[in-house]
Amino acid sequence: MMLSPDQAADSDHPSSTHSDPESLGGADAKVLGSVSDLEPVEEADGDNKGGSRAALYPHPQQLSREEKRRRRRATAKYRSAHATRERIRVEAFNLAFAELRKLLPTLPPDKKLSKIEILRLAICYISYLNHVLDV
Repeated sequence: MMLSPDQAADSDHPSSTHSDPESLGGADAKVLGSVSDLEPVEEADGDNKGGSRAALYPHPQQLSREEKRRRRRATAKYRSAHATRERIRVEAFNLAFAELRKLLPTLPPDKKLSKIEILRLAICYISYLNHVLDV
């Protein structure tokens, strides 16, 4: 940060050093505020008629495709719809495995199989049926 000529002249005196941002006054006090202050900093020029919010938060058309997607996915409505779609997908997936499980011969017939066991057993059963048809 550059010092104004009158601040540079005052900086030669040890008693004139400013340790806290409020003692600087003006727009510098906002810029040098605490880190926990997360409010947008407004410019001292005054030529921003809508405030500096537009500069910090660009119009949605100016956002990149990824940023638009990220903002859309952050909404509660989107998350709820996504959770519903995922639940329907998982139910359909589990139903397909249950139907496949019914077609596979096992001993005992009511034995609980994992998904990977169902797939491996289905592969073996299909190859067995191919062998039976070839003979």
